[in-house]
Amino acid sequence: MSSWPDWVGYAAAVLTTGSFVPQALLTLRTRDVSGISRDMYSAFTAGVALWLAYGVLTAQWPIVVANAVTLGLAVTILAILAIKIIEDRRRDGV
Repeated sequence: MSSWPDWVGYAAAVLTTGSFVPQALLTLRTRDVSGISRDMYSAFTAGVALWLAYGVLTAQWPIVVANAVTLGLAVTILAILAIKIIEDRRRDGV
């Protein structure tokens, strides 16, 4: 059975990951990444991966669940960002 701190963690996970979902869906739908900083987003994705690793290493399941979902979304958006950069360079002849 989950403890009170676990439920607080799950509530935080739902709010933080849930708040990220609309932006991820909008980016997936429009493929518009013009407002996303590549460096910031790369650091964010690496940070989420480290939080996921931390959660696994410490068996903190609210952290694992939240960061696994967020990492999946973040990597998807990072891939779209990379594709956009490659397309822009090809178009510009770089």
